[in-house]
Amino acid sequence: MNSSNLVTAILVLVLLAVGGFAWSLQVQPTLEIDASALSTLPMEIDVYEGEDVPVESTVESVLRADFNLQRSYYAAGSLVWLYVGYYGTTRGGRPEHTPRGCYTGAGWGIESARTLRVIPDGDLRVNEYVVEREGERRLVHFWFRSVRKTGMLGGWDQNIDRLIGRLTSGRADGALIRISTPLVGDDEVSARGRLLGFASVLDPLIAERWPTESEAG
Repeated sequence: MNSSNLVTAILVLVLLAVGGFAWSLQVQPTLEIDASALSTLPMEIDVYEGEDVPVESTVESVLRADFNLQRSYYAAGSLVWLYVGYYGTTRGGRPEHTPRGCYTGAGWGIESARTLRVIPDGDLRVNEYVVEREGERRLVHFWFRSVRKTGMLGGWDQNIDRLIGRLTSGRADGALIRISTPLVGDDEVSARGRLLGFASVLDPLIAERWPTESEAG
């Protein structure tokens, strides 16, 4: 077989494999989601006391998550906002609207963006934004996680995790986790420390309360 025929044969095999995989996804059974455990996330996290904040119906209809959790956490004059949006396997485990698009769509400008590791040598990484709207500034940290992995930043790492989940357990669910805090003056360093500390405690609590999926009966 010459090289041209070999390449053609390989391409055909790849296409057949991709087609077979796509077909197998289509015939998988419908999954029922029980995300109620996420609602038991403690109202006391680290030194913070929380209260539920309902998600507006218009926002909820745009996010189209299978489960939303939104709270404000207070401690000694400090404030941390929390949002968790869970998306089941049938939804692809990820939101249709990225945080960047949501902020800019709501009139917030993104002054800076970077990635951070919450604990040195740890698995949890976060995206960090500094956002501003009409003189109000906030520091934002967000990341994605699944039942298998945390600290995903979006894009390829989510796609790879989703593929692994489909091939191994059949699960490809995931969640967007976002925390933010006001920026007053030049307190960016203290605000960053506040969010990193909160995230280090929060993420394991979410893992312990991860939703279940089961075949519809």
